[in-house]
Amino acid sequence: MFVIETKNLTKKFEKLIAVNKLNLKIEEGEIFGLLGPNGAGKTTTLSMLATLILPTEGTATVNGFNVLKEPSKVRHSIGFVFQDPSSDDMLTGRENLYLHALMYGVDMRDINRKMDEVLKLVDLTSRQNDRMKKYSGGMRRRLELARGLLHEPKVLFLDEPTLGLDPQTREHIWGYIKRLSTEKKVTIIITTHYMEEADKLCDRLAIIDHGKIVALDTPSNLKKMLGGDVVRLKIRMPNITAVKKLKYVKNVKKEDGFLTMTVNDSGRHLQEILKKVGDVESIESRSPTLNDVFLHYTGSDIRQEEGEGGYFAKFMHSGNK
Repeated sequence: MFVIETKNLTKKFEKLIAVNKLNLKIEEGEIFGLLGPNGAGKTTTLSMLATLILPTEGTATVNGFNVLKEPSKVRHSIGFVFQDPSSDDMLTGRENLYLHALMYGVDMRDINRKMDEVLKLVDLTSRQNDRMKKYSGGMRRRLELARGLLHEPKVLFLDEPTLGLDPQTREHIWGYIKRLSTEKKVTIIITTHYMEEADKLCDRLAIIDHGKIVALDTPSNLKKMLGGDVVRLKIRMPNITAVKKLKYVKNVKKEDGFLTMTVNDSGRHLQEILKKVGDVESIESRSPTLNDVFLHYTGSDIRQEEGEGGYFAKFMHSGNK
């Protein structure tokens, strides 16, 4: 049995199809990433899996429980760390955890032990009695992570868990997430805009665009799918037609004075490309990255128009579900 399974999971907000017939199967202990432009459907997907909103069509099971028929059982088996901190600034770190434990019905005999465990996990034992308003951004994120783990969930949803954090704090949180997966067998679903984060953390990831999965595999396999090296040439007036005719060249794009392409065996063919393309000012050649994969499947521009987040806010504010 898969810990998470969706079948044609769909969500519409008025005329917007935020999630379109999503089919996923995620195993126990897997770190699964969702990548996509703004408005692609990532947060809406997490919200349906966490029973915060109802699907328009289709269904899903989380830890064996149906999100439509058994929402309370789903909620008790998951943890959720939102993009924006939701802890009380006037309470201490430990008091925030205690309040969360009461809300989730944690056995009173176990509350102190469990609070001690999660505080130790995120290295906040020495600051547990400080009020939240004295916490740095990284400390807040770590406490949010501890809170999401307090009731020992089988599944943990992390929505942009390291957004706005400095690189050192981000690396620490990556370590916590890895330990949860390997030591506690917690299944983790993560949304992120950081390609390095997705590459280092995720066992598999799905790229979502316009509510649909456009690619799904391990990070390494996704990079292999592009084939060859990424060659970037600085050039004013390239002969794009001639380059596109070369059999070993694909994914040719011109943007901001640069011509970018994927080239099989670039070391062997680069000289021929240079002869055909025109006057080149500079050359860069490298192996494909997740960012190249992302741009290949979603386009070069992150869409700035209102995505599902704006519709989601309006929809919930109006009292609809």
